[in-house]
Amino acid sequence: QVQLVESGGGLVQAGGSLRLSCAASGGTFSRYTMGWFRQAPGKEREFVARIRWSGGNTYYADSVKGRFTISRDNAKNTVYLQMNSLKPEDTAVYYCAADISGLWGPLRGDFWGQGTQVTVSS
Repeated sequence: QVQLVESGGGLVQAGGSLRLSCAASGGTFSRYTMGWFRQAPGKEREFVARIRWSGGNTYYADSVKGRFTISRDNAKNTVYLQMNSLKPEDTAVYYCAADISGLWGPLRGDFWGQGTQVTVSS
C-alpha cells in the first residue's frame, strides 16, 4: 500500500502563489509516475499535471500550462506543485495520485491522497 499526504493548501489572493507538497510512504516512490488532480465544488475531478518517475518528463492540463510546475524529489519521496499566477477558477481540492504501472500516459490513480483545499479570492 502507498500512502499519500498532501499539504500546502490555503487561501491566497488572485495573482498569488502556493506550493503544494505530497509525501509518499509505503511503496517505491522513485518508480511511480506521480500527478495532481483537482475537484471544484459541483464539478468532476480533473487532471492537472503529471511527472515521470525520473522527473525527466512532465505534462500539464492546458488550463494550468505556463503557471503551474510539477517537480519531485525522489530522495524525499515527495512531489510538488508550484502554482503561480493563481486565478479564482483554480479554487478546488487538490489531490495527489500515484500511478504504479510504470507507463507514461494518462495517469492512472492507483493511490490517492486525502486532498488539500486551495482557495483563490478575487
